[in-house]
Amino acid sequence: MSAYLRSSTSKYKFGAHVSAAGGISNSVVNAFNIGCNSFAMFLKSPRQWVSKPYPKEEIAKFKENCKKYGYNPAVDILPHGSYFINLANPDPEKAEKAYGAFIDDLQRCEQLGIGLYNFHPGSSLQGDHSTQIKQLAGYINKAIKETSFVKIVLENMAGHGSLIGSNLHDLKAVIDMVENKDRVGVCVDTCHTYAAGYDISDRNSFDSFWKQFESIIGMKYLISLHLNDSKASLGANLDRHELLGEGFLGLELFKIIAKTESLQGIPIILETPQKEDEGYGEEIKLLEWLETLGDSEEDNKAYSQKSENLSKRGLKSRQEFTAKVEKKKAKMDKSTKKRSLPGSDIMSQMKRSKRSKN
Repeated sequence: MSAYLRSSTSKYKFGAHVSAAGGISNSVVNAFNIGCNSFAMFLKSPRQWVSKPYPKEEIAKFKENCKKYGYNPAVDILPHGSYFINLANPDPEKAEKAYGAFIDDLQRCEQLGIGLYNFHPGSSLQGDHSTQIKQLAGYINKAIKETSFVKIVLENMAGHGSLIGSNLHDLKAVIDMVENKDRVGVCVDTCHTYAAGYDISDRNSFDSFWKQFESIIGMKYLISLHLNDSKASLGANLDRHELLGEGFLGLELFKIIAKTESLQGIPIILETPQKEDEGYGEEIKLLEWLETLGDSEEDNKAYSQKSENLSKRGLKSRQEFTAKVEKKKAKMDKSTKKRSLPGSDIMSQMKRSKRSKN
């Protein structure tokens, strides 16, 4: 018997990113064993460009397991694309290579009957940002024409500068250029959102963010959530996931999510830094517990104690990470200041000239 029973009473599809080691069909069993009501996995090794096709037997076993364990692959499973796919790369050869990996992922989804596919929008790198966003949308249009039904889900990002998707307007720009809008959507990652500068840590800021999302993109495009606390502070532009309640977001956000009716029925997937899948089982039960909390004195006391304990547990990690970031920033600021000093370029040239003579 599974250590974590799958909830039949929760109104939310809480789940996690699970291992597919040993065969894609194993991901279904792994998800069930930790009590997932939705789940994510990599469709192939995220560390290589090309992987062997699925054997017919493995495809059949995956579908059989979905039926056996009660998952609808069309709406309950959200695979994650390889991190090195960058359809916005200004280098044509590299962009085409990325598209090859991208279309392969989508075709694998359709072989398995999976209806959703999540990926990072990529980076414009040294190219013109708007031009590369147009290129990204062009590749999405091409992929939609070469597939039948899988919905392509863009994830919002934590970074800034050339990274696409840390600003909601980037995602809107892509969607506006997608011809078949029934085949595109958005996954909102809580860590990425906070690190990008959108405060969602309390009810007022949370509601404000979704008003912006509705105004800029539209709630009809919200397909899923990735649940992660943040090791980095608000607006740090650093993608550093933390365990629920132990980061700068704190447990309050996840209580709010577990009480927001508009988020029922979509995959809500954990990507916190667990050593083993069993850790996700604990966090899924935590989320389902938050869902059941009422306004009684007993429930409020239990919640406050849990929130305080988790925050204390993550305090050292938050402090160490903040100190590391501040040290790096001070070093960069010092280097920038040094380069900007009068005569610094001349002095550098003299030093290089002296080294070359020696």
